[in-house]
Amino acid sequence: MKVKALMDTKFIKVYPEDTVEVVSKIMHNRKKFSTPIIDRSDKLVGWVNSIDLLIVDDKKTLIKDVMHNLDTIIVLNKEEPAKNAVLKIVKHKVVSIPVLTDDGTLVGLVRNCDITKTLAKMYDIPVYKIFKSLNSELKGISWDELMDSAAIVTKQITGENITGKEYESRIKKSTFGQAIWSCGGLERFFTGLIKIGEIAVARKVSHKSIVRK
Repeated sequence: MKVKALMDTKFIKVYPEDTVEVVSKIMHNRKKFSTPIIDRSDKLVGWVNSIDLLIVDDKKTLIKDVMHNLDTIIVLNKEEPAKNAVLKIVKHKVVSIPVLTDDGTLVGLVRNCDITKTLAKMYDIPVYKIFKSLNSELKGISWDELMDSAAIVTKQITGENITGKEYESRIKKSTFGQAIWSCGGLERFFTGLIKIGEIAVARKVSHKSIVRK
């Protein structure tokens, strides 16, 4: 997933020549606490927070005189991995980050609420679909071979003896969120998934070697 899948494209268009009074009203009406500043070509040139406007005495002051300049703004490229948005929001403790194209054009904003909504949707994805995607990437590995490998990994991790068919039945009833909880976290889930793929490939290679002999 890339940043562009997370971003909100409905953002306020504020220009450097707008006054503090005008921008304050727009932000109040749209219930926004911060907004990007763009030029007439939609290039990002600055950023302003509501607190910046509150401390300005002369409301006729131009936004360009109170905005944070481009070189001080945390930005994202729309083609970056989505994880970068999460990492930057956590690291810099910001609520939203502007998303740009390679030439600096503003195309959207990523807000922490957008990330939360996306993660919530991901939690409802059936685990079965995740394994189907994995299977399509493992060229030459059949679905039954993948399920058998999953059963082997399950035994290695939990000591439970199950068949590939039993494992398949389980993942048809589980969501991504449930799988994460049962595995003890996101990292362990994906570590297990990688291990399943590695065992499936190793068993396939081993089988081919035996057949050749």
